[in-house]
Amino acid sequence: MDYDGLLRKTIADLHQEGRYRVFADITRRRGSFPRGVLRRGRQDSGREVTVWCSNDYLCMGEHPKVLSAMRDAIDAAGSGSGGTRNISGTNHYHIALEEALADLHGKEAALLFTSGYTANEATLSVLQNLLPNCLIFSDALNHASMIEGIRHGGRKKHIWRHNDTAHLRELLEASPVGVPKLIAFESVYSMDGDFAPIAEICALAKTHQALTYLDEVHAVGLYGSRGGGLAEQDGVMGEVDIVQGTLAKAFGAQGGYIASSATLVDAIRSYAPGFIFTTALPPAIAAAALAAIAHLKTSAAEREALHRGAERLREKLRAASLPVMESASHIVPVHVGDPARCKAISDRLMEEHGIYVQPINYPTVPRGTERLRFTPSPKHSEAAMDDLVKALKAVWQG
Repeated sequence: MDYDGLLRKTIADLHQEGRYRVFADITRRRGSFPRGVLRRGRQDSGREVTVWCSNDYLCMGEHPKVLSAMRDAIDAAGSGSGGTRNISGTNHYHIALEEALADLHGKEAALLFTSGYTANEATLSVLQNLLPNCLIFSDALNHASMIEGIRHGGRKKHIWRHNDTAHLRELLEASPVGVPKLIAFESVYSMDGDFAPIAEICALAKTHQALTYLDEVHAVGLYGSRGGGLAEQDGVMGEVDIVQGTLAKAFGAQGGYIASSATLVDAIRSYAPGFIFTTALPPAIAAAALAAIAHLKTSAAEREALHRGAERLREKLRAASLPVMESASHIVPVHVGDPARCKAISDRLMEEHGIYVQPINYPTVPRGTERLRFTPSPKHSEAAMDDLVKALKAVWQG
């Protein structure tokens, strides 16, 4: 059996569709973000590029407070955690971080995971098995990690049209009374940049006695007076039962978490294999995230600069007659609609203009909606935006 041949065929299919992904080997240099240096083989090429697709939205990955906390934690506790949370891997940094996250979301408790993906997959898969005959209601554009968690739980699920609360209401009304229900959705959808109607969804959940599970991955740190996310900004944090978030985006570190009631968090901690059998986050990572959260709870400057920059970039793209997709968030997508063309534009921006933006193709987005996704940070200057728009227009017309 030619196993390599079979696998080569699957890879060749990706090439033919224009969906084969290539890693951009860029050396990120502290203090110069969003500028980086492109590597060729094992050496820096010396060629600078501007990164336009980072999820380090607020540049906290190089903030002095974050780096200082990380260094101190390394000196105090070493590199790794030394085990799972149940077996020698729990450090005081983990406990302090969970307390800070619970406070951020106004919940009784929080639980750390090694990634946002793991937090979603582990929590959603085990929770529906802890609730007898649980029905799942999932937004059609939920992240892959949520979809996997729901699938692995194996319970009956209903997919409601994206952000369509009328459709959600129909599904809830048609479901049996007295059966546990869980509504899973995101606050900011990372590929379109649109917002969920959180208050409406929570009102429906209350009427039909359903739990709400809100993925705030692309909102924590970025929205709300303390960076608690879109639910905080909308004034409905108390209506959401379970908040899931990440430490790897606005907070510039690594890891994921949930925040909820003490009972629910304890149940997930006690039953979720994705938590029980995974080595804990390194103490230094937890310390870095803790410092970022503490800073962003009191500083709105980074959030305000982020949103001003996103709106400026949208205005410049519109003025250049480029097909910017409408959104009110910090995410600025430009529609392409073809995977091969999307990759070709991305390649030319890098090769001819030193601009790095990753093509977003299926399965990340539906076929026919391929796009370039720009995430301007507080450190993307007006001049950098002008250079981007000029280069994109030239490549688009070429």
